[in-house]
Amino acid sequence: MEAIRRFNRFYTRKIGLLGEGHLDSPFSLTEVRVLYELAHRDGAVAAEIGKDLGLDPGYLSRILQRFRKRGLVARTRSKKDARQSRLALTAKGKAVFRPLDRAANREIGALWKQVPPAERPRVVEAMRVMAQALRGEGEPAAAVMLRPHRPGDIGWVVHRHGILYAQEQGWDERFEAVVAEIAARFVHNFDPQRERCWIAERAGEILGSVFLVRESDTVARLRLLLVEPSARGLGLGKRLVDECIGFARRARYRQMVLLTESTLKPAQHIYEKAGFRLVEEKEHWEFGIPVIGQTWQLEL
Repeated sequence: MEAIRRFNRFYTRKIGLLGEGHLDSPFSLTEVRVLYELAHRDGAVAAEIGKDLGLDPGYLSRILQRFRKRGLVARTRSKKDARQSRLALTAKGKAVFRPLDRAANREIGALWKQVPPAERPRVVEAMRVMAQALRGEGEPAAAVMLRPHRPGDIGWVVHRHGILYAQEQGWDERFEAVVAEIAARFVHNFDPQRERCWIAERAGEILGSVFLVRESDTVARLRLLLVEPSARGLGLGKRLVDECIGFARRARYRQMVLLTESTLKPAQHIYEKAGFRLVEEKEHWEFGIPVIGQTWQLEL
């Protein structure tokens, strides 16, 4: 208890929460948070903002009323449900919020510069662990974002493929070697105009990956689709495959192909729903046990 309270005292002082106005503005911290939510939501509903921020409905209503009196927020009747009102920042509200947003970025940037670069991954991971451990059952989880690969990601892909497929499929280290070879070729031959790796990440934690690589001028290959067990059921596999298909079409490929195994039923379901069709099956012992390899194709 004392350790937590000591950290709270340190951190609230460090990020300037004890001043009269947050970010040297006439607004309290809570008011700035409400402005942030209004700026980043499309047609926000007061009840949703109150729930996500843990605010008393009456308190939030008074904040919104002050914003409307100052011309910062406009309210319109919802087209889907006439009982609900949609909230949005006015032009004046956006003009007020922009310098607050920039000031917040400057403060965090200045704070972050104090952290030695070698320590930054550890700090980010510590924040992720704290948020995950303390998040209540009713609190929303952070959104999963898809981003390009960066240093360290390729090693993660090889490492997690080796572990998960050994645990779930019984494949030996030869599969990990195959993944390492595929990943190495991708790095050495990477063409950003026609190839891509997507890393799925939530609050600093990697949850999955997929690659799209050039097979020929007209054919792209989907490779190394992986979703962590903790993220299954979120539709992440479908989202990763959809990203590949969209990129392949923009890159003017005419066909996509992929190789999978007959035992990987969830992946096959994703491919089938996306429009791929099974064109070939062949048994092999490449990973230490008999498996049936499958080739799937999608006409773009």
